[in-house]
Amino acid sequence: MKSLIKKALVSVATAGLMTLSTLSSAVEKPLKVGFVYVGPVGDAGWTYGHDEGRLEMVEKLGKNIETTYVESVSEGADAERVIRKLAQQGHDLIFTTSFGYMNPTLKVAKQFPNVKFQHATGYKRGKNVGTYSARFYEGRYLTGVIAGHMTKNNVIGYVGSFPIPEVVQGINAFTLGLRSVNPDATVKVVWINSWYDPAKEREAAESLIAQGADIINQHTDSPAPVQAAQDKGVFAFGYDTDMTRFGPDAHLTGSMVHWGGFYTDTAKAVLDKQWKAEDVWGGFSAGMVEMAPYNKAIPETVVAQVEAFKTQIADGTFTIFEGPIKAQDGSIKVSEGTKLNDGDILSMNWYVEGVEGSLPN
Repeated sequence: MKSLIKKALVSVATAGLMTLSTLSSAVEKPLKVGFVYVGPVGDAGWTYGHDEGRLEMVEKLGKNIETTYVESVSEGADAERVIRKLAQQGHDLIFTTSFGYMNPTLKVAKQFPNVKFQHATGYKRGKNVGTYSARFYEGRYLTGVIAGHMTKNNVIGYVGSFPIPEVVQGINAFTLGLRSVNPDATVKVVWINSWYDPAKEREAAESLIAQGADIINQHTDSPAPVQAAQDKGVFAFGYDTDMTRFGPDAHLTGSMVHWGGFYTDTAKAVLDKQWKAEDVWGGFSAGMVEMAPYNKAIPETVVAQVEAFKTQIADGTFTIFEGPIKAQDGSIKVSEGTKLNDGDILSMNWYVEGVEGSLPN
């Protein structure tokens, strides 16, 4: 990290920007909101998406808030130091936006009981620690359906970050969508053990392409896999934000996340003294998951099928993780008619049929 705090943004929005009538005009001191990012803000991917959410919150809440962010913070000891520093600096609400920040967030939260903390993708909460995430797997299923129609080799490459349930559930949802329209297609996974490492991400994508993959999916933060696909003349799916410009021919679409609404609602809840330490996990129905624009190479009939699935997922008439679902070895893992609950999905540590290779411990 080149500097502890690279940028402090103080909103000086005019009163005209204040559209939320429930906010008091008598706020004397702006709410100080801090963000801890695992990668650089950059111009695409996970951290960029969170920062877009921060900026949307600034636009909507104007002079009632003041935000700070710290980027490229390593998970572990460095994260604890940065989170504590933000609390010491008087931040009232701190968002920590990576899975590996979970325990550092909880540790610092105990030392600052009057500060509100929100940890992304975690599962541990406290009196002043809430958790939030998006149902990424919903968009993954749709990309799987598209891949099943678009692949010619029936081999799909998947660049994974860490073998944790958040990533595994995405691989499984993608594979279920893939094989729902193309039972012969398989998924090869390469783990890079990093959220953001463009060189490793590109190397993994190129390795998968060399093994016959004609479509690349990713659960990493940079557009490097999309760029590799563009250079090699195969298709790809982006992640978190629209990555079309990094591979206009290759990029089919992608599962994106919209954080702005959640950040705005959370800050507003603190201002209104209505904040509670809860878990938020939204998908299409909540507007937290969105699809990037569809590449014109995708047949209109496929887009129509995908949009129909999207509507059914959003209104609850279609459930992705509903049996019968076979495990990797072909045995029935989820019996017909059984739906996995959120706890099952959040602890997923097994592959569905169609994923090649073993899942690292």
